[in-house]
Amino acid sequence: MLYSKLFPKTLKQVPSGAQSLNHQLLVRAGFIHQEIAGVYTYLPLGWQVIEKISNIVRVEMNKIGGQEMLMPVLHPGENWKKTGRFKSFDTLFKLKGAGNKDLVLGPTHEEIIYPLLAEHIKSYKDLPLYLYQIQTKFRDEPRAKAGLLRTREFIMKDLYAFHTTDEERNEYYKQARDAYVKIFKDLGIPALVTKASGGTFSDLSEEFQVLTPFGEDIIFVCQKCSAAINKEIVENKKCPECGGDLKEEKAIEVGNIFPLKRAYAEVFDLSFTDKDGERRIVSAGCYGLGISRTMGAIVEIYHDDKGIIWPESVAPFQVHLVGFDLENKEVLNNAGKIYKLLQAEGVEVLFDDRAGVSAGAKFADSDLIGIPYRVVISKKTGDKLEIKKRSEKETKFVSFEEFLKIIRFSH
Repeated sequence: MLYSKLFPKTLKQVPSGAQSLNHQLLVRAGFIHQEIAGVYTYLPLGWQVIEKISNIVRVEMNKIGGQEMLMPVLHPGENWKKTGRFKSFDTLFKLKGAGNKDLVLGPTHEEIIYPLLAEHIKSYKDLPLYLYQIQTKFRDEPRAKAGLLRTREFIMKDLYAFHTTDEERNEYYKQARDAYVKIFKDLGIPALVTKASGGTFSDLSEEFQVLTPFGEDIIFVCQKCSAAINKEIVENKKCPECGGDLKEEKAIEVGNIFPLKRAYAEVFDLSFTDKDGERRIVSAGCYGLGISRTMGAIVEIYHDDKGIIWPESVAPFQVHLVGFDLENKEVLNNAGKIYKLLQAEGVEVLFDDRAGVSAGAKFADSDLIGIPYRVVISKKTGDKLEIKKRSEKETKFVSFEEFLKIIRFSH
């Protein structure tokens, strides 16, 4: 991608009203644009990051048998009235459709997937079944002031798993838990598996929390065994695992896994005939992961005073190729050659091809955007490449072949 063609360009000033760091940096670097509080457009750079995160999630969901689907954003209000959540769900967006019918903008999808499966699940032979989606969701969040961490419109992955028994569900829960651990490792996020309250069984309800002084959640971390516990289930400031001292920490929740109550299945009669011909209610679990929130969390964790520092697995490009002295035909031709060679090798590269822009301005843009490798070509580089990792201070000169080895090794 040529930077001269990229939409939009970086901003020097912090956007008005941007209180959180992820909001400030993502807007300034050209990844998102705020429309109203808690609602954002994902610009080309930002969407590339969202897609990288989503694809990492897809790989692990597919490995544990997940089938991807896409449920609607617009829900019939009737389904939400059946579960009682039309009135009890505080942040529900409600609207009227044709014929004055009540409609809901989906914040979650139990009211869609349960009646859907009730039409199709008949026998124990139809189970287990694992369905997931990556979907836009809505909540009328009253305090949408934390960038992508607290929004009214957000992107989320939710996996719904259905089983014949609680025991089967509990075994799958362990697989899903391990998949989440792998996902966050691949994303470069040091997420802590945090015991949470609110589940049908307390030992099977967990959050994935990322420690950061910019977080809005409070968790407690054991100083002896590193176990993490949500503040709502801490009783005496001692670790329930080993009895060690707990330390209060700020964190960002990026995922949540838990059993689903039987009420949804009972309301929509999601049942099956077992081997003995008896009708039984399904056992289910829900596995949520905030795709857009994860993007914001990454920025809150990985940044410096110059800008974002993307982990290589989710960066919009692998290489930021910066050309100087481009008015010199030889340098321009060399830069163009390197750009095409990198593309031919399958390297994702953003080429700052702007002429007449100072070195300081180009370096500032590169640091703000935060692509893992910066490669400079100018009069002084000759037949070498001047390379620097965004996360490091050292700059060195290498050949094109040496650089290819470096970026391939990093993957």
